[in-house]
Amino acid sequence: MLLKGKIALVTGASRGIGAATALKLAKHGADVAVNYNNSVEEAQKIVDTIISNNGKAISVKANVFDQLESERMVAEVEKQLGKIDVLVLNAGANFKMAPFMEQTWEDFENKILREVKGSYWTIKAVLPSMIARNTGSIIIISSGLSRNPGYGFSTHSTAKSALDGFARALAFELGPVGIRVNVVAPGLTLTDATKFMPQAHKEAIANNTPLRKIGLPEDVAGAILLYASDETKHITGNYLPVNGGQIML
Repeated sequence: MLLKGKIALVTGASRGIGAATALKLAKHGADVAVNYNNSVEEAQKIVDTIISNNGKAISVKANVFDQLESERMVAEVEKQLGKIDVLVLNAGANFKMAPFMEQTWEDFENKILREVKGSYWTIKAVLPSMIARNTGSIIIISSGLSRNPGYGFSTHSTAKSALDGFARALAFELGPVGIRVNVVAPGLTLTDATKFMPQAHKEAIANNTPLRKIGLPEDVAGAILLYASDETKHITGNYLPVNGGQIML
């Protein structure tokens, strides 16, 4: 029960890494707000699972790329659950996977702006309460591709690198008021977003990973729990790869 008594908001939490994170944080005692945009039924299933295991959770609809919706989301969470202690920014923007020469500026602009907005507006809304209480943990979900790019992922690598820089700047600014900001960077993880990949390609990646397997959403959720808890209260501005050893120190 590492998070007993804490309130957590997880964006993009109706499936995949976000859903696994909501379940993990609730298992450790947090009251959890499950954000979704379109997947209302999937979000409610996560809430129902938490409640059936004697936890407390709500679902909250918001397009986190929109300022007003992000502000309304945070206000609703604070009204129903209380002031937010842990903010997990998992909602990401779709992108076109293609070589750079087949990308347009609009492809880049859309991905970068939406990716940063997805964190920016929610953090803006949550910070006043965290600053007033001199406490808080913000966890931004990036990607191993921000440090170790792959062919066809130029927009994704660039956008996630922007998030990494954003996190470092916030960690530096907010540290003096007791707020920690860290990055979790998943490698290839078995979610809906990776279903399109051929099985042979997944096996090739697993065979070239020291732990010889592809990550699961629960693996990433465990790293997020680490930063969410007070057990890491002296860690901020950190970048944690969750990739079975593909990126090493």
